[in-house]
Amino acid sequence: MSDTKTTEEQILAALSHIHEPVLKRDLVSLGAVQDIQVKGDKISLRLVLIAPAHPFADQIEAKVREALEALDGVSQVEISLDAEVPADGRVRQGRAVGIRNVIAVASGKGGVGKSTVAVNIAAALAQAGAKVGLLDSDVYGPNVPTMMGVDHLPEPPDETGRLVPAEAHGVKLMSIGFLVKPEQAMVWRGPMLHNAIRQFIQDVEWGELDYLIVDMPPGTGDVQLSLAQTTPLSGGVIVTLPQRVSVDDARRGIEMFRQLRVPVMGVVENMSYLLTPDGQKMDIFGEGGGQALAKEFEVSFIGAIPMDPEVRVGGDSGQPIVVRIPDSDAAKALRAIASDVALKASTAALASQSQAVPIRMVEE
Repeated sequence: MSDTKTTEEQILAALSHIHEPVLKRDLVSLGAVQDIQVKGDKISLRLVLIAPAHPFADQIEAKVREALEALDGVSQVEISLDAEVPADGRVRQGRAVGIRNVIAVASGKGGVGKSTVAVNIAAALAQAGAKVGLLDSDVYGPNVPTMMGVDHLPEPPDETGRLVPAEAHGVKLMSIGFLVKPEQAMVWRGPMLHNAIRQFIQDVEWGELDYLIVDMPPGTGDVQLSLAQTTPLSGGVIVTLPQRVSVDDARRGIEMFRQLRVPVMGVVENMSYLLTPDGQKMDIFGEGGGQALAKEFEVSFIGAIPMDPEVRVGGDSGQPIVVRIPDSDAAKALRAIASDVALKASTAALASQSQAVPIRMVEE
């Protein structure tokens, strides 16, 4: 082993040739290499990625380790992976100012598993270390409390009446279901809906969040419009089934996002297929509808989720499948979808930052 002491400059020079696969920029210029320490023949550093559960994290770490181990005098490399989620740059009001990204999960119709997707995306991102909130904006049929296993809000810390979100599986939660009896029917007109949505966004003590996942109601009505008017959305995800009828309705959901000028992150196909005990795939609801829809609108096809009875069991018991059976095929698909959505949010946020035009003050 050489007695040559490795310097921080040598380390940065070695890592400046490694690029983040999505952004196509080197790790050093991105500020991803932090907290470098050299002790004898050992190098330790923190590698900060742009999203939790980064799909290329293992690949990036392997390249960094290989580059550092090739340096003269280095025999040990210790890498700590971390993530810092960029904000989308949109201005939010009230107690929502600490929310970096707001992602809406929508569909054109009910019964496609939209809430299941939203709940599991939120839980998966929290598992990956992100600060996550989940807003159930389906005023007429709130399902999030049941699916997350919570039936009431915590007591407010003072007499101001502030709304403090519930918490389950590392996710902060808010839903009209916490405020009304389960059997109570919500017969509200547009102004009442708008006020409720505004309060759920701006008057809740969300704190600092990397992501607020919004479970949208089915259809394209007052709630969707109120949400877009109340807080800027970073992007929207459309959930559909493979069958044509569902795809036709999901098409309306994409058009809704476009009319509201909400970027469409992509399409998720739920209940895509059933895996039989002998390993074969059965297309219960047809085949390829989600991919065709994504191609038609030139957006990403984010992923396909297989049918699994345990998904329903998890929803009924308040244990999302990514928590209850993390090694199942459905859970793996949902985690991959959550990872993809988070990465898209981060890349869009960084792109918006780079497009910002600095204002230079000129002295007279």
